[in-house]
Amino acid sequence: MFDPADPASPPDSRFKPLSRDGLVDRVANLLAEAIMAGRILPGARLSESTIARDMGVSRAPVREAARLLESSGLVEYRTNRGFFVQTVSSEALDNLYEFRIVIERAAIARLVAQGAEATLPLLHAQLAELYRVAEAGEDMAQQVEADMQFHRLICRGSGNPRYLTVFDQIANETKLGLILIGRMYDDPHRMAETHEPIIDAIAAGDSDAAVSAIDYHIGTARTLVCQQFRLLEDKTAK
Repeated sequence: MFDPADPASPPDSRFKPLSRDGLVDRVANLLAEAIMAGRILPGARLSESTIARDMGVSRAPVREAARLLESSGLVEYRTNRGFFVQTVSSEALDNLYEFRIVIERAAIARLVAQGAEATLPLLHAQLAELYRVAEAGEDMAQQVEADMQFHRLICRGSGNPRYLTVFDQIANETKLGLILIGRMYDDPHRMAETHEPIIDAIAAGDSDAAVSAIDYHIGTARTLVCQQFRLLEDKTAK
């Protein structure tokens, strides 16, 4: 397990040196990838000097990258202590899902109202991808990525860039919570199946049905994720 605060961590898990083009974004992407993959655990301190040394860069882009991740909910800054990977709690996840319901209800209503002809083929393709990763037995990270891309398409297709901006800001935090619990359904195909009523309602041009479908879909996920996370919290506390 990679711990950026521990210089003695295994050398094969360290970051590769980076060139200077688009440096901050690439540092941020690599750190996010490591967090999402569980190589840097929630609550771990991000040692700027260690990460900078491993990547072959100065501390400045690492600090700027951490600030970017702070805005996405993956990292938090603690005064006089530095940056830490965000800890996740069942309460925080519950609040996050409540917020997602508000945003995505509005986004899907707007999508249907203005016409979803351009978005529907993309949603069908993403549903196929959800089934593909389920059939291939991909890990939870891949399933979650496919799921979040489906919802991102709805926000993008709404035509209101604010919905997409907010969705992107909370996407990583949502992914982290899902990855930490390890699974949502015993059958991975079930995750794909739960998206079908959403597509059906959009295709029918029924705004009320689409809002109800997304409300039920995210509401069910909220219940499952928070229940499983509470079990994880109880197990950790023992």
